[in-house]
Amino acid sequence: MCGIVGYIGKNQALPFLIDGLKKLEYRGYDSAGFCVKNEKGLYVVKNKGKVQELEDKIKSSQILGNIGIAHTRWATHGAPNEKNAHPHLDCSGNIAIVHNGIIENYSALK
Repeated sequence: MCGIVGYIGKNQALPFLIDGLKKLEYRGYDSAGFCVKNEKGLYVVKNKGKVQELEDKIKSSQILGNIGIAHTRWATHGAPNEKNAHPHLDCSGNIAIVHNGIIENYSALK
C-alpha cells in the first residue's frame, strides 16, 4: 500500500501535502516525499522514515508553490530508503511522478 495526495490551487501546496501525507501515513510509513512546482521549477524532498521526519527535514525551509504531489510508501519491492522514496524525477528533472504498485514494464518505458 501507498498513499498519494496532490494539490492544485491558489494556496500554498506544501501545507496541504504534508497534512495529506499525515492522514495517509497508515498506508505507508517507510518513506515519504513531495514535489512542489513554482516559477523556478520543481522542488523535491524525500526522506526515509515517517512523515514527521520529512517535516523535520524541511522545518527551516521556505518552499513555495501552488502545485504539488506527495507520496508515503510502504516498501514491498526495493529497500525503504531515500533513493526509492517518491516522487521520482525523469532524467531531465522536468517531470515528477508518484505511483502505487510495481511498474512491470519499466524497461520498455525507460
